Amino acid sequence: MMRKTIDLNCDVGEGLGNEHQLMPYISSCSIACGGHAGDDITMVDTIKLALQHNVKIGAHPSFPDTANFGRKVMHMEAVALQRSIENQIEHLKGHIDVLGATLCHVKAHGALYNLSALDRDTAQILIAAVKSSTDNVPLYVPYNSLLANIAKKNDLPIIVEAFGDRNYNTDLSLVSRKLKNAVLIDEQLVLDHLMHMIKDNEVISVDGVGVKIEAETFCIHGDNPRAIQVIEYVSKELQKKNIQIE
Repeated sequence: MMRKTIDLNCDVGEGLGNEHQLMPYISSCSIACGGHAGDDITMVDTIKLALQHNVKIGAHPSFPDTANFGRKVMHMEAVALQRSIENQIEHLKGHIDVLGATLCHVKAHGALYNLSALDRDTAQILIAAVKSSTDNVPLYVPYNSLLANIAKKNDLPIIVEAFGDRNYNTDLSLVSRKLKNAVLIDEQLVLDHLMHMIKDNEVISVDGVGVKIEAETFCIHGDNPRAIQVIEYVSKELQKKNIQIE
């Protein structure tokens, strides 16, 4: 059997304190940097854990809305939103530099991620913020999204992402978290979901339709109610299938 390698990422530093249990099983992480969660202590502690486990580090900026965990769209002036994103990335990057780590990517969180995937103005604001606050590090983007296309036109590197623990609609949007079937919490279902994307470049939507999808990194959320069990199980089962996480 041919050996395959994937990148498995997790959103961390969001106040749950489970990072020490997640880091041994992932290869990349996106660290909350104050917009929806995170403070200096969580950022520093999470960076140290990532270094300890040789996990690549990314910034995870969001709308500046801790009250709603960054999961509601905020209507902000373009300049204010761009500056907020820049401040969040620069805040984390300051700690990364002090600790001798490297910023490997930026991944927007929650409502900012979803809105930038399909709204041109928000996509342009996010891209401009990444370009002005980093040395052109890659941006995580959904497959075949408006955000991906605009980033390419602006010469910003991208890393295409898919979600192992989220259900998809047939248009490749994520099922709303308001619905009970939005998040997959059973480890076997997550593994099956991932394997279909990895092997077949296809995701089965909630309507049972197979939809083409390609990804370079796969996310399991750190705030999934069963994140620890799911990530440990998936990591071990992938290795049994000769799929390495690197």
